[in-house]
Amino acid sequence: MKPLAERMRPTTLDGYIGQEALLGKNGALTKVIAAGRIPSMILWGPPGVGKTTLANIIAESSGRTFYQLSAVNSGVKDVRAAIANAENTNLFQAKAPILFIDEIHRFSKSQQDALLGAVEKGIVTLIGATTENPSFEVISALLSRCQVYVLSDLSSDHLKEMISKALQEDEYLKTRSIIIEEYEALLRFSSGDGRKLYNLLELIVDSFDDDEDIVINNEAVLQRLQVNLLQYDKNGEQHYDLVSAFIKSVRGSDPNAAVYYLARMIDGGEDPKFICRRMIILASEDIGLANPNALLLATGCFQAVHQIGMPEGRIIMSQCAVYLASSPKSNASYAAINKAMAAVKETGALSVPLKLRNAPTDLMKDLNYGKAYKYAHDGEDSFVMEEYLPDELAGNAFYEPGANGAEGKLKAYLNGLWQGKYGY
Repeated sequence: MKPLAERMRPTTLDGYIGQEALLGKNGALTKVIAAGRIPSMILWGPPGVGKTTLANIIAESSGRTFYQLSAVNSGVKDVRAAIANAENTNLFQAKAPILFIDEIHRFSKSQQDALLGAVEKGIVTLIGATTENPSFEVISALLSRCQVYVLSDLSSDHLKEMISKALQEDEYLKTRSIIIEEYEALLRFSSGDGRKLYNLLELIVDSFDDDEDIVINNEAVLQRLQVNLLQYDKNGEQHYDLVSAFIKSVRGSDPNAAVYYLARMIDGGEDPKFICRRMIILASEDIGLANPNALLLATGCFQAVHQIGMPEGRIIMSQCAVYLASSPKSNASYAAINKAMAAVKETGALSVPLKLRNAPTDLMKDLNYGKAYKYAHDGEDSFVMEEYLPDELAGNAFYEPGANGAEGKLKAYLNGLWQGKYGY
C-alpha cells in the first residue's frame, strides 16, 4: 500500500490545502492556471507544503505532458534526454510539455545551463521546486526566464484540515475507529510540513492493533515518537534537529558540540552551502559587533567551500564553526533591527526631518530642505549633538550595545559621545 501522504495527494485545485495567497480566488497562480498560459516558474518554499503536488495539478489542468526529474540523482544526460523527449512530444502537441525538477537548487551550473535553450525556445515549460533562496541557487540567466512563486508553511488550521480530510476520505483510515483528542503534539512535530504530518499520523495509527480503537492525544504521540523517532521521516526531522543543535551550540559558546553537530550534518549529506549560510547568519545574529571579524570569516568560509568543494571544505567549515563558538556573543544588532521594524510597522512612513533632506534644487532649498543641518565633521571628534530620528520617535534607543568583546568598547565610545542620552 502506498504511504498515506501519497494516497492523499490531491489531483485538482479543489482538493489542495493552503497557499491561499497564490491559489485563492484572486491569487496570482489561480489566474495563470485558469488562462492556461503557464510560464516557466520556480516554486520556492519549505518542505511538505505542496510544491510537487502543485506542479502535477498545473500539468493536469493545462493538459500538458509531464516529465519529472530529481536534482539529487539526475545529471546533464538526464536533462538532455528529457528535453529530447519534449521535442518529440511537441511534434504532436501544441502546448509545450512541463519539465518538473525537484530540488533544483542542487543542480550544478552546467546542469542548469543545459536547461536554458529549451526554456528560452519554449521546448519545455520549466517548473523548478526549491527549499533554498533561488537568488542564490539558480543561475541568473535561468532565473530571469522564470516567475518565482513563494509558498508558505502550512498553518495549524491547514494541518487540522488535512487530518480531517484523511480520516474522512482515505480508504484505509475510514475502516478504523480514530478519535483525535489533542492536536498539539501532532502539529508541533509536523512543523508546518504536510508530508511529515501524514507520515506521523500513519506511524501512530500503525502502532495500534488492527482491532483496537485509536485515541490520539499528546501523550500517545510522544510515547510512540520516543520508540520510533529514528524511523519517522529521518531525513527531514534530523535536518531541522541537527541544524538547531548546531546553532544553539555555537550560540552557547561550545566549540566541541558545534564541531560534533557539524560532523553529523556533513556525514548525513547536508548541503555544505546551507551550513555555511547558517554560519553567516549566526555571525551577525549571535556574535555581531562583539567580534566584527566573525562575519568576515563566515563569509570567507562560504566562498572558500564553494570554490574548493568537499571533502576538503569540511576543514574550513570546522575552523569557522570553532571560531564562531569561541567568539564573544551579542545579539544587539539583531535586536535593534527587530525593534526598528516594529516601530516602522506601528508608526508608518514618518516624514524625514527637513534638516536631513537632500536639497538639489532651489525650490527644495526654499522649502527649507537641508536647512539647519549640522555637519558632523565640523564638530569635535567629528561629532555634533543632534537628533536624527523623526520627531515622533525622538530619543528612542533601538540599538543597545552589549558589554562583550569589541562591543564593550563601542558601548563606552557611544556613551562618551551621546553623554548618556540613550542609556549606553
